[in-house]
Amino acid sequence: MAKEFPVPPVVFTPSTPTHRRHPAPGVGASPPPAFAPPRPSTSSAANPLPFMSFDVSAAAASSSAPPLYAGPIGVGGSGASFEDEPPLLEELGINTRQIWRKTISILHPLRSADPSLHADADLSGPFLFLLSFGLFQLLAGKFHFGIVLGWVTVASLFLYFVFSMLSGGRRGDLDLYRCVSLVGYCMLPMVIFSAVSLFLPRGGGLIFGVGMAFVLWSTRVCTKLLAELASSGDEHRGLIAYACWLVYMLFSLLVIF
Repeated sequence: MAKEFPVPPVVFTPSTPTHRRHPAPGVGASPPPAFAPPRPSTSSAANPLPFMSFDVSAAAASSSAPPLYAGPIGVGGSGASFEDEPPLLEELGINTRQIWRKTISILHPLRSADPSLHADADLSGPFLFLLSFGLFQLLAGKFHFGIVLGWVTVASLFLYFVFSMLSGGRRGDLDLYRCVSLVGYCMLPMVIFSAVSLFLPRGGGLIFGVGMAFVLWSTRVCTKLLAELASSGDEHRGLIAYACWLVYMLFSLLVIF
């Protein structure tokens, strides 16, 4: 005997939304509309970025108009030109003509250097000489760039301290910056000796004699410039020469050994 179970009836209310598929096109309903991007509103309040149209005739007319900027950099005028601009080296503070004149004044071994040329100190020439000295040492198989820069700094501080002790605080025009410049420029004979030592036999008496000649050359030039630029340099010329001789003797030993 089968048992019956009571099933409550299912009632669909009219308020319940029903999902229907769109019928296929041509069956009796029109196809859904294609996607169309929203068009910008003409109201400026609703659209802060108004639509701008490109007009070819307006662009051609504007291309013939004069440029808004007509003049060199930083100067008002007509016609953009860089001919009046200073050279790049002068803007960086590197005066190649002055460096060449200082080099020529030191290069003559028997003629005294002009102190007026070295009154205007710079570090461009000394850095070039120190770099050349290190490159010649590198050709000899010695990597001495850091040692050379360190020794020049210590030598400049040593000479500056010597002048401070000798003059009692009256150093004239000789400050630490100018002292570094003079020591660096007087390294030119040592640079030449570093280049000549590449062709000399090692461990012989010849290289010692040539080295002593270049040391005396650097000592004479550096003593002359320091004595002229310092207020009390003439009074202690012998002590200044001895200090300069010690400085450049160290660099000659660096080349020899």
